[in-house]
Amino acid sequence: MPNPASSDFIVFPAIDLRGGQVVRLKEGDPDRQTAYSTDPAGTAERWLSAGAQWLHVVNLDGAFDQPDQQNQAALAAILRTAQQFGAPVQFGGGLRTLDALARALEMGVQRVVLGTLAVDQPEVLAQSVQRWGAQRIAAGLDARGGQVAVRGWKEQTALPAVQLANQLARHGLEWLIFTDIARDGLQTGVNLPATLDLARQTGLKVVASGGVNLAADVHAIRQAGLAGVIIGRALYEGSLQLAEVLC
Repeated sequence: MPNPASSDFIVFPAIDLRGGQVVRLKEGDPDRQTAYSTDPAGTAERWLSAGAQWLHVVNLDGAFDQPDQQNQAALAAILRTAQQFGAPVQFGGGLRTLDALARALEMGVQRVVLGTLAVDQPEVLAQSVQRWGAQRIAAGLDARGGQVAVRGWKEQTALPAVQLANQLARHGLEWLIFTDIARDGLQTGVNLPATLDLARQTGLKVVASGGVNLAADVHAIRQAGLAGVIIGRALYEGSLQLAEVLC
């Protein structure tokens, strides 16, 4: 069960990579992209200098099954910057094999996020938890209308998010990132009821994602007892300041 206002609450600034640039999409649509920086490492330094304790990095090209060499180079630069601050990095997007997970962890990623792989091959998630430990593995469940979408949100399944999350919990999963796709990148507020319900029904450490707009959104998520929140466009557009939500 969530613990109200947990002192372990984590605020993750998001750095979404596409073609080596820092971007944000609306509802996961690659045709609705806004580019914010050509310097991912500089963006990492910006958020870490502002007090962030973690970073959340996404390889969008990997998620879309597109060439991602530029993003891999950007990730390496971000990891070097994060190391200077002693900050861990959570990373996902296109991690579809155990070898891909191993490469990311060997690069210095602290926690990898499995999306499509967790849906298609939950037994691989179980293997990864057994191999690296539950603190280094997270599942990313992205849903429309409560049903999971995969492959960069391009394919919709009929699988309820709660059902899949409970299945993954039985495989040893502890960390879950839940995104309501209909709100992602739109700054319309997180779907807190659905996110909190998922945490209550699974007992997992659930990180809220998608739709954060104001500091009040983050405070509500913290007070609800969720494990953390990922903030993207709201930081880049300036509708909230990182300092407002770190205390």
